[in-house]
Amino acid sequence: MSFDGFEAPLKARLRLFVIGVLVFSLLCTLLARLWYMQVMSSEDYTQAATQNHTRQVLVPAPRGTIVDAAGRTLVGNRVSLVITVDRSVLAKLPDSQQNAVLARLAKVLRQKPRDLKARTMLCGEPGASKPPACWNGTPYQPIPVAKDVSEQVAIEVMERREDFPGIAAESQTLRAYPEPYKVNAAHLLGYLSPITTEELEALDKAGQDSVPHRSDLVGRAGVERTYDQLLRGTPGVKDVIVDAVGYTTGIQKQTAPVPGATLVTSIDARIQASVETQLKSAIMTARKQTDPVTKRKYVADSGAAVVLDTKTGRVVAMASYPTYDPGVWVGGITQRELDALYSTKSGTPLVSRALQGQLAPGSTFKPITTAAAMGAGFSPKTRLDCSSYFEVGNRRFKNYESASYGMIGFDQALALSCDTFFYRIAYALWLKEGGNSTDVNTHDPLVAMAKKFGLGTPTGVDLPGEVSGRIADRKWKKQYYDSQKDYYCKLSQNPPAGTSAFLKQFSREFCVDGYKYRAGDAVNFAIGQGDTTVTPLQLASVYAALSNGGTLYEPRVVQSWIGANGKKHEIKPTVKAKLPVPSSTLRYIDKALQETVKSGTAAWKFNGFPVDQIPVRAKTGTAEVYGKQTTSWLASYTDRYAVVMMLSQAGTGSGAGGDAVRKIYETLYNIKPAPPAGKQPGQ
Repeated sequence: MSFDGFEAPLKARLRLFVIGVLVFSLLCTLLARLWYMQVMSSEDYTQAATQNHTRQVLVPAPRGTIVDAAGRTLVGNRVSLVITVDRSVLAKLPDSQQNAVLARLAKVLRQKPRDLKARTMLCGEPGASKPPACWNGTPYQPIPVAKDVSEQVAIEVMERREDFPGIAAESQTLRAYPEPYKVNAAHLLGYLSPITTEELEALDKAGQDSVPHRSDLVGRAGVERTYDQLLRGTPGVKDVIVDAVGYTTGIQKQTAPVPGATLVTSIDARIQASVETQLKSAIMTARKQTDPVTKRKYVADSGAAVVLDTKTGRVVAMASYPTYDPGVWVGGITQRELDALYSTKSGTPLVSRALQGQLAPGSTFKPITTAAAMGAGFSPKTRLDCSSYFEVGNRRFKNYESASYGMIGFDQALALSCDTFFYRIAYALWLKEGGNSTDVNTHDPLVAMAKKFGLGTPTGVDLPGEVSGRIADRKWKKQYYDSQKDYYCKLSQNPPAGTSAFLKQFSREFCVDGYKYRAGDAVNFAIGQGDTTVTPLQLASVYAALSNGGTLYEPRVVQSWIGANGKKHEIKPTVKAKLPVPSSTLRYIDKALQETVKSGTAAWKFNGFPVDQIPVRAKTGTAEVYGKQTTSWLASYTDRYAVVMMLSQAGTGSGAGGDAVRKIYETLYNIKPAPPAGKQPGQ
C-alpha cells in the first residue's frame, strides 16, 4: 500500500510550522527590542534627543576687581546699557526685512548700517570682517552692537518691538577705573580686548574646547594679563532650546557664573598718584630748560619712576611716561585710537619704560663697581687721584665737567661721583685680568658683580613684557661683532653721503678688530657708560638690595588674592639671590651714599630735608648717549623704600629728577614740603 498521498500534505504542514516558528521568533525579537528601547533605555534616548535640540550658551562671569594695598578699587566693574541683536530671530525674516531692521537700528544708534551689519556677522562666515569687527562668539548668544547707550535709546528700541524684532536692551558689566587720588597706573593694571582667532586655534590645538571662550575678553597687559585666569572666574552655562531650523525657542536650564578673584596689590594709590605727578612734572620742567651742550631745549621724551618696599621687594608705585587711558579699550577701540598708542610721534604710550626702557645707567652703576673692587684687592683705605681726566692710549676720558678733587677714597668718589677715580679702578682690573685678551671667558670682577646684582636678566616681576637689559662684556662684544661686521665693513668702504666723521672712523676701527674688549670698554663699563643697559625696575631692585643688607627680591605687584568663597591667598615675597658682598662693604657703601644728599651731587636738592631723622642714600647719574641728549638718573633708598627715577634726554641726574624724587619721599613719609632749594649744577 502506497503512502505517497499522505507525505505531500505532511511536508506542507511541516514547512508552514517552521515558517510560523520563524515569524513568531522575529516578532518576539522585535517586541523585545522595542521593549528594551522604550523601557530599559528610555532615559538614554531621551537625553540624546534633548541634546539634539539644545545648545550651550556662555554666561560670562563678572571679572574680578583689582584693589590697592588699602583696599581702594583700582579696577572694577560698572553696569552699562547694551543693545544686542539676536541672530536667531532675525534669521526668520526675509533678507530685505533683516536689512531694514538693521538700517532702522543704525539710525537710532547713529552708526553706519554697513558697520552695524558687520558686527552681527560671525567671524569666518562668507563676507564677515576680521575680528574685532565680526562676532567671535556663539550664534545662539545675543550679539552686543552698542554699549553705554542712553536710557532714551534703550526705551525707544524696547517700545517699538514691531520695528526692532530680535533687538533688545540689557545691562552688562564693563571694566571701570575709579581713579582714587586720580591715579592712572595704566602700565601696572593693563587692559582687556577680545580673544583672537589665533588664540582660539591655539586652544583647539592644545586639546581644549575653544567654544566657551569665543566671547571672552582677555587681559593684554599688566596684572590683567598675568592674573587673567584668576580674574576671569568661571563662566555659567545656559542651555537654550532650538528647533530644527536652529531658532531659539526657550531655556532648558542654566548654571550661575562664579565671579573672578579680587587681586590685592601692594600699590599705594596715594603714593602712585604722587609718583605719576612728579614724573610728569619733572619732564615738563626739563623741556623748559636748555641743554648746555647742544644749546637746545631738552627733549625729555620719556621717563619712568619706581618705588619698591625694600623689605619685601613689593612694588609700592610704578609710573611710565608717556602713558595712556586704560578706559580707551572698554567697549572696543577705534583704529585711530589704536594707531595713537603705537605712534612714535606720541611717544609709543603702550611701552612701559619702567620694564622695557633699556638705558645706560651712568654713575648709578658705581656702587656695583665699588662692591666688585672691594672684593678684588681694593679697600676703604684706597686713595686714588680724582683728576680732571684719565688718559687711555690716545684718548682722554674726562671727569664730569672736568672737576678735580685730588686724592680721595671710595666714599668721596661715590658722593662726588668722580669718574676718573673709577676709571683707574677699572683700568687696573682690566690689565690684571688679561687686558686685550680675545678670550671671551676671561674673568672680569666688574662684570661678575653686575650679574650677581641681577643685571642682564629680568627681575622676575609679575608683569608681562619685561626685558633683560644688557651687560656689555667680552662675550657680548664678540657676538655683536659677528652680527654687525659685514654692515660696518661695507659702511667703512662706501660711506653714504652725509655720514659723520665719527661714524666713518668707528666703522673702520670696528671692521678691523671690533671684537676686542679694550681698556676704553672697561673704563666705560665701570661708570655705567657704553653699551651696558638697565631698566629702571632693575636699578630699583639693586638699590633695594643695598638697603636691606644684600637680599635681591623678585618684585611683586600683587600680594594676595581673594576667591569667590572669601578665602584669602597670600603671595609671599620671593628671594632671587643673596649678594656675595660682605656686610662691612655694604655698610661702607651705605654710609658713602648718605653723603650724596648731605654734601655730594644731590645735596642742593635735599637742603632742608630731615636727613638725620630719615636718612636718604642716593646716587646721581648722567648717562651720555650718542646722537641724543643725556639721560638723567637718580637712584636712592631709605631703610624702607627704594626710589628710582629715569628721565630720557632730560639733563643731569639731580638737576632733572632731584626735586621730583625729594617730593616723592615727602609723600612717603608725610613730610611738609620745604621752601624751594637753591640752584646749582649736579650730576
